[in-house]
Amino acid sequence: MAFPTALEIARQAKLEPISSVAARLGIGDHLLEHYGEHVAKIKLSAIQELADRPRAKYVVTTAVTPTPLGEGKTTTTVGLGQAFAHIDKVATVAIRQASMGPTFGIKGGAAGGGYSQVVPFESLNLHLTGDMHAVTAAHNLLSAMVDNHLDKGNALGLDQHAITWRRVLDVNDRVLRNIVVGLGTKADGIPRQTGFDITAASEVMAILALATSLQDMRARMGRIVVGYTSGGEPVTAEQLHGAGSMTVIMRDAIKPNLLQSLEGTPVLVHAGPFGNIAHGNSSVVADLIGIHGGDYLITESGFGADMGAERFFNIKCRTSGLVPDAAVVVTTVRALKAHSGRHRIVAGRPLPPALLEENPDEVLIGGANLRKQIENIRLHGVTPVVAVNAFPDDFPSEHRAIEEIASSLGVRSAVCTHFTDGGRGAVELAEAVAEAAEEPGEFRFAYESSAPLREKIETVATRVYGADGVDYLPLASRQLDMYERAGFGGLPVCIAKTHLSISSDPSLKGAPTGWRLPVREARASVGAGFIYLISGDMRTMPGLGSDPAAMHIDIDEHGEIVGLA
Repeated sequence: MAFPTALEIARQAKLEPISSVAARLGIGDHLLEHYGEHVAKIKLSAIQELADRPRAKYVVTTAVTPTPLGEGKTTTTVGLGQAFAHIDKVATVAIRQASMGPTFGIKGGAAGGGYSQVVPFESLNLHLTGDMHAVTAAHNLLSAMVDNHLDKGNALGLDQHAITWRRVLDVNDRVLRNIVVGLGTKADGIPRQTGFDITAASEVMAILALATSLQDMRARMGRIVVGYTSGGEPVTAEQLHGAGSMTVIMRDAIKPNLLQSLEGTPVLVHAGPFGNIAHGNSSVVADLIGIHGGDYLITESGFGADMGAERFFNIKCRTSGLVPDAAVVVTTVRALKAHSGRHRIVAGRPLPPALLEENPDEVLIGGANLRKQIENIRLHGVTPVVAVNAFPDDFPSEHRAIEEIASSLGVRSAVCTHFTDGGRGAVELAEAVAEAAEEPGEFRFAYESSAPLREKIETVATRVYGADGVDYLPLASRQLDMYERAGFGGLPVCIAKTHLSISSDPSLKGAPTGWRLPVREARASVGAGFIYLISGDMRTMPGLGSDPAAMHIDIDEHGEIVGLA
């Protein structure tokens, strides 16, 4: 009998009223804004109301470098949260919001999977409470004000060839990457070249994820740089008088969303910055609430430890002031075999038969990637725990190979079956995380805020990615110099590179050495509070594949959604 789909499992679940779920966090109904019976927003006043409660242990879930197979990081995050209830502990989970681009593209939803998922499934994956649309509207309002300013005389002297603020849409649509606006008559505006990014790549989304309050979000909106004058002076949203209206649009979006897991674990779902072209973590305000909601707060960072976790440590923790107590590094047998470099795996195609054969030696070879990602966690003074997300066709010898890697590094590990068994399948992991979180911490940032931008970039490239150095294209060098002169040098850095390798080359597996990081462009996300570097050919607007999920999602004769993965 076939294993039920995530949607089928979700529909069989008996959900608790969201007020009961909130009560586990110590949140009364007066702090909730209900979106039906099973979803609610939490008012930001909860941060102050919960502040005197004990602080939970703070755990971040990350992973080895992703493969097209998927490692089940969100599933493990949710499974771990559920597992704590099985050892008489109270846990809260905090994850990012799903973008409809991947949902209707190739990745599918972001609710976890099997018996370790967040429900209601359809609500989570289909624009939830409208936060994504609010980000889109706020961003595009500023875009309209930029073009209106040009049309009405350009009093600020904005150089139309130096405008960095584009438009966004929460759809994968490659034809919008580069467009010309203002075509038609004079009344239609000033023609210029621009383009669209996906909403998850918007700086407004990054601001939503990093703001600590409504007023902080308002201040960050004002600091957004939309472009530069011919003399290189930044022009901001505040100068265009757009930041206030943008904040009004985002006034409800800044409130975290509360859902639940299949086993009733509280789940905070809020903000969705991409993990390869933004900092890839859920919101600070959700964590400021969840950190006082029980014994453990488990949050998730995007992609591998070299990406989302590095940004969690150096961007998110720097903003929130919260210090992690442990980190879970998710891996699978299949992922490590893929990192051996001996298999060609293509998303959507059958797996190579050799990948499914028993081969612990291949796991040990690909384990170089796991070793490097453990090193990246320890670089920041955090205790790692390895979670082996088990598949039914794994061999015990291959699990032992992963345990051997972890043991050789003095790291705890646990084999987990939370996909099929729910929280009880991750009890061993919960016990290991509980032990790790009790160890004395020595958390540290990879670089100081006062360091020059190039030093920060080179620190991440050499110490986290394992590069021999950094090569800056002339454009990137000029931009970095301009940002230093403009006073942006104190900001942390966010390097946008492929998520499929620790290096900048997606074809290099394991833990590559003997390479240099190319930086072709630098962008200043001043409102979000970081400098965004582009390495290689990164797409800020994805495209649809030949068989996107959108072709299979529909409504049946009963009005129920089908095909949502």
